[in-house]
Order: sequence, then C-alpha cells, then structure tokens
Amino acid sequence: MPSAAQAILLSLAALTGAAFLLTALATVAARQLLTCFRLFVLQSFLLSLSAALLGVAEHSPHLLAVAAITIGTKTIMIPWLLRKTVHEEVYRIREVEQVLNIPTALLIALALTGAAYMFVDSLGPIAASAYPSFNLPIGVAAMLLGAFTLTVRREAVAQMLGLLVAENGVFFAGIAIVPNLPAIAELAAAVDLPAFTLVVGLLTRRIHATIGTTMVGRLATLREE
Repeated sequence: MPSAAQAILLSLAALTGAAFLLTALATVAARQLLTCFRLFVLQSFLLSLSAALLGVAEHSPHLLAVAAITIGTKTIMIPWLLRKTVHEEVYRIREVEQVLNIPTALLIALALTGAAYMFVDSLGPIAASAYPSFNLPIGVAAMLLGAFTLTVRREAVAQMLGLLVAENGVFFAGIAIVPNLPAIAELAAAVDLPAFTLVVGLLTRRIHATIGTTMVGRLATLREE
C-alpha cells in the first residue's frame, strides 16, 4: 500500500481514537442510563473501526478479525443481552444517581485523562515502541475513565457499563502494544463478556423485580431474614 494511503488511514484512525476518548468522557457526564448504554455501543463501534483501519493500513489479518469479532459481540450481542435481561423500567430512569455532581466528575475525568498521557509519556521505551503512538494514552485514559465511572455511579447497570468501557480502553491500548495478537484472545473475551453481561443482567432483573430498585447503596441495607 502506498505510504500516502497509509498516512490517510492512520489519520482516520487518530480521529477515531479522539472520538473514542470523547465517548468515555461523555459517559462520565451522561445523566440517563439509556444514554450511557448508547455511548458504550458507539464506543465499541469506534474500537472496531480503529482496529479495522489499522488492520488495512498494516495488512494485519489479526486486527481485521478483531474488528469483526468486536462488532459482533460489543455492538450487537451485548446490547441485545442487556435489552433482554435488564428490566425495561431501569432504562426509564431519567437521571442516574452518582456520588459526585457532573461538573466535579468532569473535572476529575479531565485530570485522569491528563494523568494517563503523563503516565504513558513516562514509560519511555515502552511508549516509544507502541504503534500507533496515540492508541496507548487514549486506551489508558479510557480505562481510567471507565474505572472512575464504575466508582461514582450508584446504579448497578451503570457500574457494569463503566466496567465495559474500561475493558474497551484496555483493548484499545492493547492494539498498539501487541498489534498481531492472535484472534483467539479476542474470541476468549467474546465469550467471557457476553456471559458476564448475561449474569449481571439477570441478577439486576431479579433484584429489581424483588425490591423495585437497582441502587447499589440501597442493596447494602438488605438483611437476611
């Protein structure tokens, strides 16, 4: 492939990475659970698109396989499982409660993003060996933002989505570190993540049907009779 075409593909991958990071930041600021859900689907699509662009640019069948698997599991299977298992009333919650207000959460999220870039820059040779270089800091930042979302949200489903966002970040960074990772590794995640989503979705549905809420703080007050 001509170098000019490769440069265009890498530029598109960089734009995809920027949009990927914005979806992680938007998840922190999202007030509605349905919005968080849609942002996760969009982020997963951008992850697939990034892998596909890099796969074409680098002639890597591994990345193309990863892109196809990610599309199938994270943008189709997991959303379908959540729709089928989580009670519909959970999605009607107008505002997801969290420990911090939105402005404070966004400030901390921006600080975490900056910290991710500084951390990657301090890695020296490891960061220099990552290709493309923008994937590693963006992936680390998304991982931290997903973990932060998991920490501050009080709804069980919102916390699960935060964990899935963090997993997307780990994989986005992993593309730069090990671009020729065998597709079997992603296939393993393709089995584990839907199974995890199914279990959490069924538990959430059962808890909501029993006590009428999925607020984690309120679940802590339950006592065995």
